[in-house]
Amino acid sequence: MKKIIVLLLLALGSGSVSMAQQKAKREVLPAAVQIKIAVQAAPTEFREGAQVYGYDSEGKFVVLRAGTNDYICLAPDYKLPMLYAYAYPKSLEPFMARGRELIAEGKRRERDDIREQEFKAGKLIIPQQPTMLYAYWGSLEQLNKETGEMADAKRRYVLYVPFAKAADLGMASKPTVPGIPWLMDEGSYKAHIMINPADMGHSHGPAK
Repeated sequence: MKKIIVLLLLALGSGSVSMAQQKAKREVLPAAVQIKIAVQAAPTEFREGAQVYGYDSEGKFVVLRAGTNDYICLAPDYKLPMLYAYAYPKSLEPFMARGRELIAEGKRRERDDIREQEFKAGKLIIPQQPTMLYAYWGSLEQLNKETGEMADAKRRYVLYVPFAKAADLGMASKPTVPGIPWLMDEGSYKAHIMINPADMGHSHGPAK
């Protein structure tokens, strides 16, 4: 009897490991599907000509489609449990690209401090005028691969307003009522207005 119980436990354990491995080995979506998801993050008028970054069949971050306008769209990182797409004007790309580089170097926690130091040293540029970043996310299970839309999708809007103060904008400096805009990183070089969906379900997506 004990032997049977041990065998059952081993079988259950191996099943859990197998499921974890399957999740860890999520395959890269076809480039065409990645592009459809990525452009969903952008305003409709910018989608067709936006440059799209995503992942090749080997999981390398590459340009999936060259752009003809001043917009960039990022396809979801296939390694994450949720599909997060982003869109923003090219003027924000040096800031965004540096963030990706630091994450790739294993410096996610140090990223903000490093970018701030580089900005103060004149080595990193971030637009000094208000600049938008759009986020669009949902689950793979709810993805329509023909359109790039997700049935459970949510949207976040981020407006960078460098060095802005909450009092000057008549805003709170921390989240209060769900769905109400607030100013994050008040007074800093990357102060930004956060506009989250009221039913977001989590405090923050993968920071960019």
